[in-house]
Amino acid sequence: MTDSLPMPPVTGTLPLAITMGDAAGIGPEIVAEVFRRRPEWSPRCVVVGDVAVMRRAVQVTGGALPIAVLDGPADAHRAPPRCVPLWPAVSVSALPRFGEVSAASGRAAADAVIVAAHAALRGEVAAVVTAPLNKAALAAAGVDAPGHTELLQALAAQHRGVAPADLPVRMMLSNDELRTVLVSIHVSLRDAIAAVTEAAVWETLRITHEHFTRLLGWPHCRIAVAGLNPHAGEGGLFGCEEIEHIVPAIARAQAAGWAVSGPHPPDTVFMRARRGEFDVVVAMYHDQGLIPVKYLGLERGVNTTLGLPFVRTSPDHGTAFDLAGQGRADPSSLIAALEAAWAMRAGQREEA
Repeated sequence: MTDSLPMPPVTGTLPLAITMGDAAGIGPEIVAEVFRRRPEWSPRCVVVGDVAVMRRAVQVTGGALPIAVLDGPADAHRAPPRCVPLWPAVSVSALPRFGEVSAASGRAAADAVIVAAHAALRGEVAAVVTAPLNKAALAAAGVDAPGHTELLQALAAQHRGVAPADLPVRMMLSNDELRTVLVSIHVSLRDAIAAVTEAAVWETLRITHEHFTRLLGWPHCRIAVAGLNPHAGEGGLFGCEEIEHIVPAIARAQAAGWAVSGPHPPDTVFMRARRGEFDVVVAMYHDQGLIPVKYLGLERGVNTTLGLPFVRTSPDHGTAFDLAGQGRADPSSLIAALEAAWAMRAGQREEA
């Protein structure tokens, strides 16, 4: 470890791994800003990233924030308060320009996720919190995954020796007012409609129910299921997906004793959940579920991957190339993601 910084006592608590995100976006900046605003978190985290990228991020966000270079997660407790606890397990050949898509940035961002995921799978970190990456940069780098969720699913499946399809995961977006889980994620709208099958809806309900009752320890979870079509199909007048696929999956969940209702008209179910009638809404496709959550504000939004063998959260926003390098990026969503990861890990420890 460098920079000649004083060492706090050993705590024995596993750190959270934070990936730096795309080097051309705001990810490294909001990571640096987290430790400026929450200096006590430094010994509880390890940032997986590149030294030069994080040094530039520190300068962009105001400087005067040391970087403590660590050999790995086991050294995180040695990081002093108010520093960036950096595990330099990835590198970029040259600093990219802010706001520009590049294969080098995409490769480094993906490598950080891979390193952090492997550490979580080995039990070296308590959870993984990912800063935003850019899907075009991932594609330019030849990464065979459209985003974090699919990449993490593939890594976890590989670790278990199964196909990704045998380790289903789901995306949950949440804030202080609303939670929504998606049946499909990063596919075209046409493909998303085709993905609404009884099996897919049932799998989403199962993963959602297990997350809240087994991971978080809730006695029950009130799950509302949104319809796919206007007015939830209006009894087949506006489409039959509800009758053929969604209702049978709900009936199966209800037979298991779960508090599942629907299908509800998608234009009102999120409002009802926000008012406290439901704990979480299962949405049929990406924008159906994400627009209501993001409309309420990105500042406290958290993206959680359900179904992985480890806890993973992230901010509810992207790389914001238009803001990168200006020192104006808001770390609030990343702070919320870190708090959510700690809360979920606490729930796991209590269950154990």
